[in-house]
Amino acid sequence: MADRMAFFTTPRRPRERRDPQERLGDWREVYREGATLPVAGDQAARCMDCGLPFCHHACPLGNLVPDWNTLVAHDDWRAAAARLLATNNFPEFTGRLCPAPCESACVLAIDAEAVTIKNIELAIADRALESGYDLPQPPERLTGLRVAVVGSGPAGLAAAQQLTRAGHTTTVYERADRIGGLLRYGIPAFRLEKHRLDRRIDQMRAEGTVFRTGVAVGHDLPADELRARSDALVVAVGATRCRDLPVPGRELAGVHQAISYLTLANRVDEGDYPVSPVSAEGRHVVIVGGGDTAADCLGTALRQRAATVTQFDINPRPPGRRASGQPWPVHPKVYRVTTSHEEAGGPAAEPRVFAAATVGFEAGPDGRLAAVRFAEARRGDRSPRPGTERTLPADLALLALGFAGPGFPGAGFSGPGRDGGLVGQLGLAVGPRGTLVRDEEFAGGADGVFVAGDAGRGQSLIVWAIAEGRAVAAAVDRHLRGRTELPAPVSPSDGPLTV
Repeated sequence: MADRMAFFTTPRRPRERRDPQERLGDWREVYREGATLPVAGDQAARCMDCGLPFCHHACPLGNLVPDWNTLVAHDDWRAAAARLLATNNFPEFTGRLCPAPCESACVLAIDAEAVTIKNIELAIADRALESGYDLPQPPERLTGLRVAVVGSGPAGLAAAQQLTRAGHTTTVYERADRIGGLLRYGIPAFRLEKHRLDRRIDQMRAEGTVFRTGVAVGHDLPADELRARSDALVVAVGATRCRDLPVPGRELAGVHQAISYLTLANRVDEGDYPVSPVSAEGRHVVIVGGGDTAADCLGTALRQRAATVTQFDINPRPPGRRASGQPWPVHPKVYRVTTSHEEAGGPAAEPRVFAAATVGFEAGPDGRLAAVRFAEARRGDRSPRPGTERTLPADLALLALGFAGPGFPGAGFSGPGRDGGLVGQLGLAVGPRGTLVRDEEFAGGADGVFVAGDAGRGQSLIVWAIAEGRAVAAAVDRHLRGRTELPAPVSPSDGPLTV
């Protein structure tokens, strides 16, 4: 410990954000540039270096949180970066996007405010990149073995980087026109500016990873042929099959899946369109859903200058503090104000309607969406309560209801694809939740085929995707060489520290 009393004498100080109204004028990240570093040392000193670091256990990556907290408190950034990068390939992503279950499990959080672990992680990650502590690590020698990774989200990228560094010739196949998966097109720039993703991809190229975009494996390129010319194949295609809302009027023009809306907004940021083909500008927007994707839609709609934005959350408003059924150290469901909700006016101008069940969409004279019907949701089964139905004017509705497993042309769920697409060609099995079946070594289907990330786990957090990517890389390396020195932080049976 740098200061044995800092947790008692130093108050928690999170990273400073830009003014909400300033943020709505651009698409840059919401935090002040460089605002983390000046306070990181004092905040890191608040770490109690407790004998049983529950923060370490709560993190799927097994991040060595007390170690790098102590090093930052002593201003040893190079050593702190080495500790962080030993367990996390992409801390600049998790430091911005992870909901930080480690902070919920911080021992200090039992009766005080947790250490700002996420902010300290981000400070180390940014300092490491700027100071040259996180350079490309090409392998000293090649094994002569070839691995194909299908999918370039965080799981696929983590797997590819680990396998490349182990000496295997690794190629990543991505069906979209750019690398990054949901990091590229699903996360708005105000949460992750894409130059950070590009910088990490450039590092991976320098290490030897090969990227091929615009290739839908199972459709453009037969998956069994790819497997035949590779020594192993990793399926990390994510969970992109959107959950739908089968209510009257769902087919109306003006009702869109949230991911389609966010993708178009991100393509504007990439320079593909001057304005989004589906813009919220001047429109009355209703967002159906209560998770991170819904919050991203809210922030995007506000930046596009929507006339009004309302968010329907089918769950009741969470309590402000831990419920008795969610004791420390689990990550509790409590009322949170995201940066997007802060931009909407914060709790004083809450854009969310809690316990709201959407029951239908209504058309106007032109046949397009004109209103959304909703009712109070019952506790328990969340069905509409009779006699509570209301109507809200809306000409743009966004469905942010989560994802139910892999689904894209060639995957075997929809669209063309010889012999059942990727799933049929590789002999993969689909479980009851729509995810791909794998064993304790991430193996699924034909020999040498492995499944990692949301494709096998189901919709989850970025930190789980990276952890599974690292773990599947170890499993592949072991399969190819009979042994491995790569770390395997999780297994497919591991579950999140939640209730």
